[in-house]
This record gives sequence, C-alpha cells and structure tokens, in this order.
Amino acid sequence: MISRQNFSRRSVLAGSVAAAVAMAAWPLAARAQSGTVRFILPNATGSGVDTITRAAQPALSKAFNASVVVDNQPGAGGVVGLQALARSAPDGNTLSIVSNNVVIFPSVLKSLPFDMPGDFTPIAVVGATPMVLVVNPSKVQATNSKEFIALLKSKPGELNFASGGNGTILHLATELFLEQAGVRAKHIPYKGVGPMVTDLIGGQVEFGTAALPSVQAHIKSGALRAIGVLTAQRTPAAPEIPTFAEQGLPNFVVDAWFAVIGPKGLSPAHVKKAHDAVVAAFDDPAVREAMTKQGNTISIGTPEQAQATFRSELAKYAALVKKAGIEPQ
Repeated sequence: MISRQNFSRRSVLAGSVAAAVAMAAWPLAARAQSGTVRFILPNATGSGVDTITRAAQPALSKAFNASVVVDNQPGAGGVVGLQALARSAPDGNTLSIVSNNVVIFPSVLKSLPFDMPGDFTPIAVVGATPMVLVVNPSKVQATNSKEFIALLKSKPGELNFASGGNGTILHLATELFLEQAGVRAKHIPYKGVGPMVTDLIGGQVEFGTAALPSVQAHIKSGALRAIGVLTAQRTPAAPEIPTFAEQGLPNFVVDAWFAVIGPKGLSPAHVKKAHDAVVAAFDDPAVREAMTKQGNTISIGTPEQAQATFRSELAKYAALVKKAGIEPQ
C-alpha cells in the first residue's frame, strides 16, 4: 500500500479554511462594481482555469454586456473561493469557472463550509482540458514513462511531486499514477498552480501533474519536460507528447473538465442569461482559437446536464479516491 502520510497537513488546511471564513465576512455586494459580472476563481493566477477564463474574458464581457472581472481567491485547494461564491447574492452578478476539483473535495475532506453541489447552481459544463505529467529536466533524466517509473522504483519515496493543493485533481491524478505504476513519491502541496510551477522550474520539486495550458510555454522552452498526457488520445495542441496509455499504463486516463457555476438560488432567468452568455463567448472566433492552442475541447451542455454531471462525477471521484487509498482528512 502506498503511504499517504503527506496528504494530511491538517494545520495548513485548517488555517486556509479559517481564512475562508474571514474572507466571507466581506460582503461581496460591497466589493462589486455597478454593471459588473464578477468571476470568482478558486484558483491562483496561472492555473488552467485562470488561463481559460482570462482568454474568454473579453468575449464574456461582450456577451454579458457588462464589465467582467476575474477575482482569484485561491486557498485550501479551492475551498476559500468556493465559500465566497456560496455566500454571494444569487443575482447573476457573481459566477465562477471551476475545474472538477469541486467534485473531489467531498471525498477527500471530512468537512466543508458548503455543500457540493447543493450550495451552488451548475450552469454549464463547458469543456475539457488536457493534463500532463512534467518533470524538471535538470533533476530527472527520464524522458518517457518507462524510464521515469524505473527511476521512481530505484528511489522509493525519495522524489517529490507538486500539486496545486491537497485533494485537487492535480494531486489525485499523480496519486493515481503512482498507484498504477506501483511506485512511491512524496507529496508537496502548494497554494495554487503558479507557485507549484515556479518551484518545478526551480528544481525544488522533481515532478508534478498540471493542466497543459499552465505549463505549455515551459515545455516548449525546455524549462520542463513532458513525460506524458493523461488523455485517451494525444492532444492536437501538443501531438508530440505521448499518452500514458500508449506507454504501458492503459488505465491511466484522467479527465479534467471545467464548468460555470453560480451560488445557490439563481433564478431560471439568471441561469439562462449566464448560459447564453457562456455559449456566445466560447463561440467567439478569438476564444475558439485560444482554446484550440491550449488544447481545450469545448462542448457546452445544458444546465440540466450540468446538474446531472456534477452528481455523477461526485460518485466517480469517490470511487477513484478510494482506489488510490487516500483517506479523507
């Protein structure tokens, strides 16, 4: 059984959740601007979701006929920003674009300051983004999955892997890789993808899993080396990177989807307005081009489909967390 002792870090999580309570004490209405739609992102600047949202920001502003502000509120792997969203007024002026981290939290955290999805209104699952396992090339000589697994086996528990926070999809994806490869490594959680990538490049940690858009430039520059993508097929945005499935781990495929949500209690009119704006924005030619370059696949579903997806994915990730041997903290 793989050791999960580094997953707990109870004191860090407790402090982050306390910060969430303090943040929620700020009335969002007092901070909002007139004629503004605020997207609270429970992710740091430079994360995959942040990259997607900022690429769509001008088109979203046009579609909403309002100023669209991106408000990054990272912390506790996303709990901070989600609590702020849950406590915002259901007036259609405060929304979020989130990753499937949100359906993992209930399986890895014993308590949350909100109910998922009960305290939110899923509006649309927008699409999926490819994830890639990367290494620091100065620290890791391996160039493919076979060599990397051999290295991990030769140094059990000695290499460090980074994630954007405990219980995030990036953390879970790497844990599943370790479980399927039959190897061990030490988890180092960060308060967001930006600091994680900085330390990956700096060599403070040897490897980690990230959304392709957040590390694509660093792979191209040689600052990071891609070992494999976690998709079922190679991504057109980086066709030179092989899948893990074709490198001997046929069951190691992890989806990373992103969705638009709002607080609980949004009226049908507000849901329709937000859904229509998202459809229009992601159909904008400039946004379509940006999504293609990032490797994102856009397939916008209905609000009803979003509700069903959130509930089915909660069950799916509960099973994956159990399979990886991660105990809720």
